[in-house]
Amino acid sequence: MKGKKNWNVRITALALAGVCLGAGSVLAAGGKSDPLVTLSYLEEMVIPAILDQVKSDTAQTQKELESKFQTQVDTYKQQLQQSGTGDDQATYTLVTLTQGQQLKLGVGCELMLRVGSATVKAATAPGLIDVTTGGERNNGAALEKNHLYMATIADRTVTATAGTVKLLVRGSFTLG
Repeated sequence: MKGKKNWNVRITALALAGVCLGAGSVLAAGGKSDPLVTLSYLEEMVIPAILDQVKSDTAQTQKELESKFQTQVDTYKQQLQQSGTGDDQATYTLVTLTQGQQLKLGVGCELMLRVGSATVKAATAPGLIDVTTGGERNNGAALEKNHLYMATIADRTVTATAGTVKLLVRGSFTLG
């Protein structure tokens, strides 16, 4: 009986040692170096911190992109102004001519005769493209009122044939 009691004590001691070892490892879990974390820690600490960092990084990136975009827009505007096709050329300008005065048109210049009469001067065809009808106005042809014309080749001029001629012009031009 004594031998059986010894075995019971040994088994109980071994079981108690196992329980203590297990409890110790459970108590040790949750330290800084332990990869096990609770769901509440993730929800209350980690996820909000990550979201704050993402918001901060996103705001910073947005500011950088806006700054780069504005720099590119400013550079583009400067290039347009240097080439003579900037914002000042985006709207029509009212040009008044007297009889015999010439308006020299740059390539891409658009014009519309509003008052008076005028003719086209061009060494080659087409003189001007009549955007309204899709036709052409060649050397010596008269312009029709309220038709939109475009110069698609350099060295095109419009000569006033009435005392007062008013044209709406968009694009590069010089008075001659």
